Amino acid sequence: MRNSILKVLTGFIIGATAIGGFAVAQNSQVPIVKACVDNKTGALFASSNGSCSKGRSAIDIGATGANVKSIAQDVSPSVVSISVSTNFGGGTGSGSIYQTNSSTSYILTNNHVIEGAVSGGTISVELNNGDILNATIVGRDPAYDLAVLQIKRGNMPTITFGDSNSISIGDPVVAFGSPLGLSGTVTSGIVSAINRPVTTGGSSTTESSYINAVQTDAAINPGNSGGPLVDGAGRIIGINSAIASLGATSQTGSIGLGFAIPFNQAKRIADEIIKNGFSTKPIFGVSFDPTYTGIGARVFAVTSGKGAAKAGIPVGAIIKSIDGVKITDNVSAIVRIRAKAPGDQVTVVADLPNGSSTTFTVTLDSAPSLNN
Repeated sequence: MRNSILKVLTGFIIGATAIGGFAVAQNSQVPIVKACVDNKTGALFASSNGSCSKGRSAIDIGATGANVKSIAQDVSPSVVSISVSTNFGGGTGSGSIYQTNSSTSYILTNNHVIEGAVSGGTISVELNNGDILNATIVGRDPAYDLAVLQIKRGNMPTITFGDSNSISIGDPVVAFGSPLGLSGTVTSGIVSAINRPVTTGGSSTTESSYINAVQTDAAINPGNSGGPLVDGAGRIIGINSAIASLGATSQTGSIGLGFAIPFNQAKRIADEIIKNGFSTKPIFGVSFDPTYTGIGARVFAVTSGKGAAKAGIPVGAIIKSIDGVKITDNVSAIVRIRAKAPGDQVTVVADLPNGSSTTFTVTLDSAPSLNN
């Protein structure tokens, strides 16, 4: 069965009891659950008896294994609420204090949280202690749904960096943010899947974001966008970005399908923005056929002089895997490429128009992402 690729809603009600200045929502008791992990996709499947089919590995999912109260106390000082006001309305979101010096601090958040203020408007940031400061946009990257803000206050507590490449299905995670403006909200859960291809955005005025997402059942709701997803040690491993919906005309909140941008990917973008004011994205050098309905991504055109052309990938080739990960359609192909950095080499297996299968090594080129 072909894997479905989720087109999810960006932008993120939670009822919880306030404890020590922050709200904590978690189950007091979580039973051990038998599950299976797909060895290729990382997707999580229930198992009634603990046995798994070929190609899947058995795991036990128990209580979160994380001291959520302790994590909340440690991480909350580095989490901020973001408010955007424009002539056409406003919105709220969340962010993490990413870097700081003696006079300035940089905040990592989602592009969709702040893009309304790009052409006019104001952005304010509420710190954990209640102080409200004006913020400016340092740079943004719609291709990854990331942005960096600057505030004129230094020596701030910063988020502790984690390694999103080291997380596994079933690992405990804690999500921070300001759902519906309720600042200081904390929810807990597990990593439900990794390497989940997800697209967000993509209107006539915005570029679609392609996310090689971390999936979690920790509640993510309107206003959580841009807030950190941290591991059991309180280290950021993702940026809360999107949730799946049931297709209703109005978004109703979390259904246990939340998605975060892997931190290692976000870190590269944030560092480039802070250093240069803009970021880059990797270029494969092809366009894909949007009408193709088979398994894989069919090459519609090849850009002369770019990585795919240099490697010899022809028009009509059907991309079947990238670095050993199965490609199901155009979206999964783009997501796998966007998960890399310019200059990286990727191994591509493709079915050629003559019916043969060939392996190519492609060096990814670089292109600037949209700046403000």
